[in-house]
Amino acid sequence: MLIPIADVPRWHAERNGHDSLAILHGEDRPSWSELERRANRRARAFMAKGVRPGDFVAVGLPNSNLFYETTFAIWKCGATPSSLSYRLPRGEAAAILELLRPALVIGGEDDWNAPNRLPADFMPEGFSDDAIDGPLARYWKAMTSGGSTGRPKVIVDHQPAVTDPKVPPLVMHERVRLLNPGPVYHNAPFIISHSALFAGGLLVGMPKFDALEALKLIDQWKIEWVNFVPTMMSRIWALPKEQREAFDVSSLRVVFHMAAPMPQWLKEEWIGWLGAERVFELYGGTERQASTIIPGTEWVKRKGSVGRVELGAAKVVGEDGRDLPPGETGEIYLKSAEGPGTTYHYLGAEPKRTSDGWESLGDIGRIDAEGYIWLADRRTDMILRGGANVYPAEIEAALIAHPDIASCAVVGLPHPDLGSTIHAVLQLRDGADGDAVVADMPRFLSDLLSKPKHPESYEISSETVRDDAGKVRRTMLRDERVRWLNEGREFRVMARR
Repeated sequence: MLIPIADVPRWHAERNGHDSLAILHGEDRPSWSELERRANRRARAFMAKGVRPGDFVAVGLPNSNLFYETTFAIWKCGATPSSLSYRLPRGEAAAILELLRPALVIGGEDDWNAPNRLPADFMPEGFSDDAIDGPLARYWKAMTSGGSTGRPKVIVDHQPAVTDPKVPPLVMHERVRLLNPGPVYHNAPFIISHSALFAGGLLVGMPKFDALEALKLIDQWKIEWVNFVPTMMSRIWALPKEQREAFDVSSLRVVFHMAAPMPQWLKEEWIGWLGAERVFELYGGTERQASTIIPGTEWVKRKGSVGRVELGAAKVVGEDGRDLPPGETGEIYLKSAEGPGTTYHYLGAEPKRTSDGWESLGDIGRIDAEGYIWLADRRTDMILRGGANVYPAEIEAALIAHPDIASCAVVGLPHPDLGSTIHAVLQLRDGADGDAVVADMPRFLSDLLSKPKHPESYEISSETVRDDAGKVRRTMLRDERVRWLNEGREFRVMARR
């Protein structure tokens, strides 16, 4: 039974009880009826600002009840929300908004210079909160990505703005009690938190992740479902044992992890703590060509696998373009069950696609004879920092704009908590002072890159970083520096955040 996403708050208010709690962040705890009324007022305010069916609306808001009032209001307009980090510097924001061309920007920084904008603290005074029966949005979401080329792209999901409240995804159940610890401008937290609401559940949101607070909320609200990135799980596990065991987490039925590789030792600890039947892993892209889910009960038999594709297909391709047999490592290609171009399209990029429609997200791995996928590396150039995708090309494009930098390369170095940290190898122009250049980086990058994309460390190289064709042997650079770290040697680190 499909209903418009726009009607979800009203639908559950009528069935769960108008005063039943829908969502909370701290002490702000609207009921389903309050969520419906607030979204209706905002929808009318957005329409008055020019939002029409089929438009994109950019949302730059932090984790909050206001964020969900806003997304439901956008769907009530027949428009599509695009969630952006509310702290994006003006350079990144401008590039994304140029691609998206939204009818309205809500929140974000003042210096985004959006032509049509409402501030984050906007209150829709004077607008009716009566029910709205508007047109259906053609696309339910449009999420952003830094892109492996260093240019941003927008991934427009082809699923229309409808949902089946009786059939929630990802082993959720109706009226699930779900904790969202992740930033809603990332695809997984956006999907998962909204899915809980679509199913009539209670969404407990965290404005910002904190390991101790997450356990407290699980205990307090008897949370049944949560999605973490491995960095969050590492921080919870790093708590003193007496703190971790002071909270009752027996209500948890499902702990998902995704978005970054999971260290095997850490997963084993969580399985030992909660039980294999409660730990799940998902692998797939925002593009939704195909994905895998592996429960802990399967993983313990195939440690390191991310599961096998159940809907759609996967194969491994060698450097010469040939399909590789089971067990051989190459680039993983995915294919939607309904064919290429059916699940998404890009704004600002073109998919890496074979002539017969298979698509690559850039992951390297192998597939065994039973169809289970084993990743050797995820997007070999991409750095996974704290569960977030950071693309070296984007950082390099910002660094090379500095007048004293002749060339550069960015690699990820292993980190026990974040997974990776960002390391920049700089080749300076003649006469430039390395200490002065590095000291200037926070100021110089502030308008070009968001803080999580700033390098944690810098190295001045006297050797050529790139060849004559402008190519960089990134894997070699990274492996060499990792070897130095393992040998106890130090390369020239100029600065650390």
